[in-house]
Amino acid sequence: MKWWKHLKTINHHKWLVMKYCFRLGLYKQGLMHDLSKYGPTEFLVGAKYYQGTRSPNNAEREDKGYTSAWLHHKGRNKHHLEYWIDYDLDNGGMTGMKMPVKYVVEMFCDRVAASRNYNGDKYTDSFPLEYYRKGRAKYLIHEDTEALLEKLLTMLAEEGEDKTFDYIKREILTKEVRRERI
Repeated sequence: MKWWKHLKTINHHKWLVMKYCFRLGLYKQGLMHDLSKYGPTEFLVGAKYYQGTRSPNNAEREDKGYTSAWLHHKGRNKHHLEYWIDYDLDNGGMTGMKMPVKYVVEMFCDRVAASRNYNGDKYTDSFPLEYYRKGRAKYLIHEDTEALLEKLLTMLAEEGEDKTFDYIKREILTKEVRRERI
């Protein structure tokens, strides 16, 4: 029955992200969010390594030294910063490319939903920021993308969900829509 529990977990996560995206007017992203998790490449691995308290990707990574589901997932979902890693033509090596704002906002929604999903009743609005800061040193992320994500996560931790979502809708997405029309 691990597959059933895994399905319930990803459904709940997807529902939370969809709710957040809809709240911000990102309807298509809300509907399309993480659909690759339902395909066999990701779903079967997730069901096999399901634990309920953390991502099954970590368990697969511990078992195999890599995670096939994550490698598949990050290459198909633009709300993951890892999707935006590319060669740096100026300095050589790999670097994080600047993410479009709508995907940074979806990444924010994804992090809030994941924190809620895995922490349940223990969740507080500071959890997504704390989780981000734990892994930050390992990320290849563009400085503008990092600044926006950290600003939103910090605002969530300090001012709460309502103020943060209002700010995103009023200040971030409204300006971005205007910029796209020009």
